[in-house]
Amino acid sequence: MVLHAQEGLLTTSSVRAARILVATAVPVERDAVARAFAPPAAREVPLPGATLHRAGAYDLLAAGVGPALAAASTAGALTAAALSDTPYDLVVSTGIAGGFQPDAPVGSLVVADEITVADLGAETADGFLTVTELGFGVVSHRPPESLVRDVAAATGGRAGTVLTVSTVTGTAARAAGLRARHPRALAEAMEGFGVAEAAAAHGVPVLELRAVSNPVGPRDRAAWRIGEALTALTEAFGKLAPVLESWNPHDRTH
Repeated sequence: MVLHAQEGLLTTSSVRAARILVATAVPVERDAVARAFAPPAAREVPLPGATLHRAGAYDLLAAGVGPALAAASTAGALTAAALSDTPYDLVVSTGIAGGFQPDAPVGSLVVADEITVADLGAETADGFLTVTELGFGVVSHRPPESLVRDVAAATGGRAGTVLTVSTVTGTAARAAGLRARHPRALAEAMEGFGVAEAAAAHGVPVLELRAVSNPVGPRDRAAWRIGEALTALTEAFGKLAPVLESWNPHDRTH
């Protein structure tokens, strides 16, 4: 059964319920999301190279670190669902992330209204050129606007650009350079664009939600608050579930 919005009210139809794939990088992030859902425990569903943890309408996937492995694992899950005639209606990339200060402080939530790969392109004497400028593809994906608004309102997260990088930022100079090229960037992580590429190939909308565990810039492990960020992630999904379950999957742009 799918929930549809009619004249401001939610009505039901005989169409199947929306199915949601939630992709994290590592199991500890996946488990933080799982804690938001009531028992019974998630059921494991084996896939080639990965295992889904199924909890109601949600399939939770520890897709791996970095855009390449995240894309491959997410594509595998999407393909398996399509072949079994149970396709997903939404893919959510989530986990912890670095936050650009002072706009995304440690412990805060960021909802991507744009998922952008920051370091895919070419360095030139005149500066960095993206693959789009080189003529080889896209560098950004945009989640559904209405869903971003609703998720930000429900979770208290801030909407903005989330950057995907293959190398985590470890210097003030690189942090400043990224922010100069992407002035709306609030956070950086390593998987969102890969997940979004896989979702786009299957025609499935994507959402990215990040809990900030550390500032983007010089690596200072003493300043990391991974436990705090994971707790924020659990709390966010507790608030997020009603939004996702009531979202009309046919409303993909507005």
